Amino acid sequence: MSLPSSITLAVDEENDGVGPVNHVYELFDGSLSNRSIFVGPDHTISARNTLTFYRTLPKSSGNFRGVAKTAFKFSCDTIVDGVDGVSQLTAPMIVEVSFSLPVGVTAAESLIMRQKALALLDLDTVMAPLNDQQMV
Repeated sequence: MSLPSSITLAVDEENDGVGPVNHVYELFDGSLSNRSIFVGPDHTISARNTLTFYRTLPKSSGNFRGVAKTAFKFSCDTIVDGVDGVSQLTAPMIVEVSFSLPVGVTAAESLIMRQKALALLDLDTVMAPLNDQQMV
């Protein structure tokens, strides 16, 4: 089984629960070993908008079955002001989420961990200071 060739994300861009906007990512390259790359409709060579999925297959060690590692990464180029206050530069915004799950973990256990991650990502009182002011 593989990922679908098109992924639609209903994104609450205003974070107000009203009118989510669909972001559609289409499979760009699924032939890579352990990686699939999807692109958004505004993706170009000079302005990336990608969603990449990764996997690392588990390796047994002794009686331990190993760890299944998966991750996804959003990369989206944006324009920011240069240090000189005049120039504008293109730089990538990157968001990565990774999982490291022991082989044998239940679907219910991994679901709870995903839900915790979603809850944290949606907790503006923590995420806004972390991302906008680098408060830890």
